[in-house]
Order: sequence, then C-alpha cells, then structure tokens
Amino acid sequence: MVVENLEKVEKNIRAACERAGRSREEVTLIAVSKTKPVSMIEELLPEGVRDFGENKVQELCEKYEQLPGDIRWHMIGHLQRNKVKQVIDKACLIHSVDSLRLAQTISEEGIKKGITVPVLIEVNVAGEESKFGVAPQEAEGLIREIAELPSIAVKGLMTIAPYVEDPEENRKYFAGLRKLCVDIKNKNIDNVSMNVLSMGMTGDYEVAIEEGATMVRVGTGIFGERDYTI
Repeated sequence: MVVENLEKVEKNIRAACERAGRSREEVTLIAVSKTKPVSMIEELLPEGVRDFGENKVQELCEKYEQLPGDIRWHMIGHLQRNKVKQVIDKACLIHSVDSLRLAQTISEEGIKKGITVPVLIEVNVAGEESKFGVAPQEAEGLIREIAELPSIAVKGLMTIAPYVEDPEENRKYFAGLRKLCVDIKNKNIDNVSMNVLSMGMTGDYEVAIEEGATMVRVGTGIFGERDYTI
C-alpha cells in the first residue's frame, strides 16, 4: 500500500514539474514518517526514498538508531531549545528555526560537536496565530542575525500553509515565500545560500512545486492517515 501510494505521489510530482517547466531533480520528496512504525519506512527504502521527516526529536532519534545510516532525517517540527543537542548531529536539515534564541542554541551545540548545522527559517506566510514561524517582514532581519553566528548555516525558507480544501487557495502563500526567498538571496548575505524552499504537504504539494518548492513534505499521501493514539 505504501509503495503504491509513493508511486502516485511520484507521478503527481513529475506532472507538477512538467507543468512548471522544471526538472524532477529540482524537487526533493520528504516522506513524513511521524507516528509511523519503522516497518513502514523500511518498505520505502528499496524504492530509493532516503529523505524522511519527523516532528518530534525523540521519535527521530529512536528511528535514527534503528534504520540505515544513509537515511537523511529532516527535523520538520517545532524544536525546543532543550532538545537541540539530541538532534543536531542526526538531522541533515532543521526546517523550523523561528527565533534567534533557538539559532543561538543550535550554534552553541554545533560548536561543541564541531559541526556546521544547516537550517531553514520557518516563515508564517499566512499569519496564522496557531502556527509557529516569523512574519515575512521579519525574516530578513532574523536571517542577518543568524548569519553572524558560528556553526550554523541558513539554507533557505520553510512554511506550513493553511489547511484548505482547495490547494489553489495556498498558491499566493507559496508564491509569496518564493518571492521572499529570491529577495533575500539577492542581498548576498554572507553564510546564507537561500537555495532551499520547503513548502507544500499532502494536500497542496503540486501547487507548491508549480510555485518553486525544492522540498515537499508528504506524510498522509504516502503513509495514510496518522494514528495519534499510539
């Protein structure tokens, strides 16, 4: 079932890339495996999937220990500062940096481990009160402050668009994040590359790809509905 779902998602990604005149290689599919067992992840490994997203540090760390070392784990959930040290040498990318204090903690722990930690800045494009992320107009200022810190590197932006029935409603938010990304990239800030746009989930990833997403985070579309009672 999981492999069949993956094939459908892959077909949709290719179609969206074609519509946007983009190469399939420009888009990384992150299979969001939160709350899902290791056995379901293992079903996808023969299909070449190596990017997996987790919301919780503890779950990421547990799966990291049980699965092959070539898997790229993405920390996509809200990250508390007291959990940073557990995850920074296990996640290939932290998608959810939304404050200078969190960035400072990542920097401090990166120094201790002797690594540079790649991060994305989470932007609350739609201004939803229930969501984390900086306001679009505050993103550049935050990025400039983070860029001064050692052992951390800003690679781009991430957003969680509103939950909508019609994915077209989120097109403006994806287009807005892309514009913001391009604007900041054009400032040529040291230690900031802005090559990654993490946006689009199961309900709207095709629209996100059409608007320039380089990473899409698909969970339900691959693994089915989540069971939060576990």
